[in-house]
Amino acid sequence: MREVSKIKAVVIYGKEDFRYEEIEQPKAGENEVVVKVERCGICAADPKIFHGKAYFSQVVYDHAPIVAGHEFIGEVVELGPGAKEKYGLEIGEKAIAEQIVPCGKCYFCKRGLYNMCDVHEVFGVSGPDGGWAEYLKYPDRSLIWKVPKDLPYGVSIAIEPLACAIHGVERANLQLGDVAVITGAGPIGLFMLQVAKLKNPKLLIVSDPVDPRLKIAKELGADVTINPADLNLVEKVRELTNGLGCDVVLEASGSSAAVEAAVQMLRRRGRLMEFGVFAEKTCLDFSIISDIKELEIVGGHLGAYTYPLAIRYLSEGLVKTDRIVTHNFPLEEWKEAIETAEKRTDNAIKVTMTPESS
Repeated sequence: MREVSKIKAVVIYGKEDFRYEEIEQPKAGENEVVVKVERCGICAADPKIFHGKAYFSQVVYDHAPIVAGHEFIGEVVELGPGAKEKYGLEIGEKAIAEQIVPCGKCYFCKRGLYNMCDVHEVFGVSGPDGGWAEYLKYPDRSLIWKVPKDLPYGVSIAIEPLACAIHGVERANLQLGDVAVITGAGPIGLFMLQVAKLKNPKLLIVSDPVDPRLKIAKELGADVTINPADLNLVEKVRELTNGLGCDVVLEASGSSAAVEAAVQMLRRRGRLMEFGVFAEKTCLDFSIISDIKELEIVGGHLGAYTYPLAIRYLSEGLVKTDRIVTHNFPLEEWKEAIETAEKRTDNAIKVTMTPESS
């Protein structure tokens, strides 16, 4: 009988019931990888899960107890039978798993749309234990990517949100010469900004009600920044486009007001790409979408096929993280970390945590 080792983790039991406690250290089975978590991140959805305000909160609670967190990066400490050959990994290398573990068998997986998987097992949400722990197991069927050793953990923790941002920009079908508006200058929005910049649009506008975030957006390449509390966003966009409206809106705030503004400021035949996670339902005037403007609306979910690009962009310095990853806490201070992210304390943008053993 093997000796059972204990590790520290943040475990979800229910609404506003997260506990920092000891759990059994995971062991690698066939085609499985165990990593020592070096850094884990707080997504905008995590405070909503904590308070029960995410639309999928009950799904999380139905899987409780479950270790929280779908943003993580770690060092390989154990390779199960077949894992070395399957993933090309060695002990001591850095590795990340995509946030979803697709079934590979459903309608969507068989068509390559694995981020739409029917089973939809997401680390720390509806499937395996998440990364708010000292050690984490990437189970069989995980999509695992090797990360360059020289990419610091403070940078590589951004792979997951950057992969999501890339997917969002791709879904928006941003073209040369487009005028694009990004609503929300949080981590996803600021990463979308940098990725969109690589496509050389005509004009990149960023909207957010927090001035320090707009300052960072400007430093990262925004042509125009707008605080909707100070200026009428729709009117300003129309003014900047000679009354036409913008071509694309990338919505990354999860704000009902931002969605309503999006359909107003888009030109006819414009496109709204919605990536935000909402705490409440949003109502729109569908006559604008259909009869008046014939708009396109597409959603963005997770980061399908974009992890290699995210790793490359960070490795080559094409996307910067130093102004986005603003805070790091010990994992045991998870509650303060969540509150800092949720309340944007001290101009927090991306908040991360470091487990005690790292």
